[in-house]
Amino acid sequence: MSNTAPQLRSRLPRIAEVAVQRARLTVVPRPRTRPRAPRVPFVTLVSVILLAGVIGLLMFNTSMQQASFRATALERQAADLTAQEEALRMELQELRDPQRVAAQAQARGMVPPTGAACVLTVGTGEISGTCAPALAGVKLPLDPPGPKRPAALDPPTVEVRADARVKVRDHGAPDRDRQR
Repeated sequence: MSNTAPQLRSRLPRIAEVAVQRARLTVVPRPRTRPRAPRVPFVTLVSVILLAGVIGLLMFNTSMQQASFRATALERQAADLTAQEEALRMELQELRDPQRVAAQAQARGMVPPTGAACVLTVGTGEISGTCAPALAGVKLPLDPPGPKRPAALDPPTVEVRADARVKVRDHGAPDRDRQR
């Protein structure tokens, strides 16, 4: 047993030296990994994408506003044309009024026929029926009389006589004298 102890003592300083050698700090080279992409191109790409999006939104908004202005102008034009059409329809209705046509005909010297109707056949030139000349003094009644008022709307008048005993108060209610 004594043999092993001196050997152990001689080995201990060597083990300690090796341990000290291992414990010393040394600069270790960086392990080879994928190189990192530079940040500047990525930030530039993201900025360009955002800027393009904002510009696209602005252009879309501008085109929508222009379309809205065009639609409003067309609606206004349609309303104006509708009002003009309605005014022309009313004017045409006034021009087609039979009383106006009759007044214009009389102003130009036209008179209504007085006799029976006669027909002129255009192809042969024959006249069928008995024709009589129109009289110059005959005029159409342009303002026909209105309808007669029904008799039920004109009831007979009723007379009511007041009694001498009835007095009227200041505020208008009758006050009867009580005679006992």
